[in-house]
Amino acid sequence: MADLTIMFVADICGKAGRQAASYMIKPMREKYAVDYVIANVENAAGGFGVTPEMSKKIFGYDVDLQTSGNHIWDRIDIVKYFVTKPKLLRPANYPQSVPGGGSFIDSIGEIKIGVLNLMGRTYMKDIDCPFKVALQEISVLKEETDIIFVDFHAEATSEKQAMWYYLDGKVSAVVGTHTHVQTADEQISALGTAYITDAGMTGPYKSVIGMQIKPSLDRFLTGMPIRFSTAAEDVKMSGVIVKIDSETGEALSIQRFIEDFDPESYERKNEN
Repeated sequence: MADLTIMFVADICGKAGRQAASYMIKPMREKYAVDYVIANVENAAGGFGVTPEMSKKIFGYDVDLQTSGNHIWDRIDIVKYFVTKPKLLRPANYPQSVPGGGSFIDSIGEIKIGVLNLMGRTYMKDIDCPFKVALQEISVLKEETDIIFVDFHAEATSEKQAMWYYLDGKVSAVVGTHTHVQTADEQISALGTAYITDAGMTGPYKSVIGMQIKPSLDRFLTGMPIRFSTAAEDVKMSGVIVKIDSETGEALSIQRFIEDFDPESYERKNEN
């Protein structure tokens, strides 16, 4: 295999995002001849966390590995699920005593791929340093593969860019998640590391980052703790497709996508 094609599906948000993923991932995988699919699932359960049942279903959508972020603990029953599902990652820079793992090495035929999940600290939880943990994890992954894909779940664009420069030449790709707004800065460094500040969101785009507009506005206008619910209109799947040299681990290309989701059109395609 000369190169490896990885599709990263950006933050799956709520029921609409799960439905889009269920219909769209397999056709997209075929369209782009994708070898491996990674999806961030930390917002799959109503925008806050993911349940074991939802995670199992998402694996059934042709997803090979799942990453997460700050909302991963919002559904408490996920804690025991981590014991049986090492392909669901939580950020590696949570303390070592926390359930689950933050990295995983998988095989695609004879090729091995390492996936690392990290979380930023700027405007986020004050957990272990993602930069120091990144180097520790990468040193272990490098013992088996030079193909390393990083999901950096962070709020600040500056922290995401800093991580890219910090890991430049050490990993194949650094893809930012969390803000749900896709950026247009996809690029590959001279040392062969692909980067985008944020891959976007898979879910309802007529919303405020996936949540219904009115409650979101009310919280900004009043400062009161108003309950959020996920929206349901203008659903899209977004993310990036990264091609990597399977021998060197260097990125060859990175392409962002935002695809409209119309369940009726997908049903008609399946009927034909």
